Amino acid sequence: AAAGLSYVGAYVINTYKSYDNFLQDKYAMLPAVIIICVAVVMFVIGLIGCCATFRESRVGLGLFLAIILVIFIAEVSTFVLGFVYREKVKTDVQGTMRSVFEQYDGKNPESTVVDYLQEQLHCCGVKNYSDWTTTQWFNSTGNNSVPLSCCQQDVKNCTGHLDQPQEL
Repeated sequence: AAAGLSYVGAYVINTYKSYDNFLQDKYAMLPAVIIICVAVVMFVIGLIGCCATFRESRVGLGLFLAIILVIFIAEVSTFVLGFVYREKVKTDVQGTMRSVFEQYDGKNPESTVVDYLQEQLHCCGVKNYSDWTTTQWFNSTGNNSVPLSCCQQDVKNCTGHLDQPQEL
């Protein structure tokens, strides 16, 4: 269990590096850090439990059970808090994404992140391709198109024009 939690925490942190421009709140990483800390504690406590079992110590096994229950309660609490605050996180991420999309010019580092995000997640805009119509980039280009990163990967010669939404 500790190895699984460590993997999940490390995976979240590693994935976060690709999308850190979209998450301005640095506390967004707190759940991943907590998961890794719990994993380390679980590993140590697991070793204590193994030693208590090997020595057949009733006091050691009772302490082991109490600690496992505390960890379980902490994990359930974390799950409940994540469930309760999911809409706040969703709203914060969408707001930040909209501000990053507003800064898109096709050249700056934020633009590269937006292109990467759209290509990896096979999406266009925050909700859909129409989100681009309100951006400064869309209005300044004047060609009624979205970035080429919005194009479906299997479509050849995609121009990103809004009159061909089936290609986006």
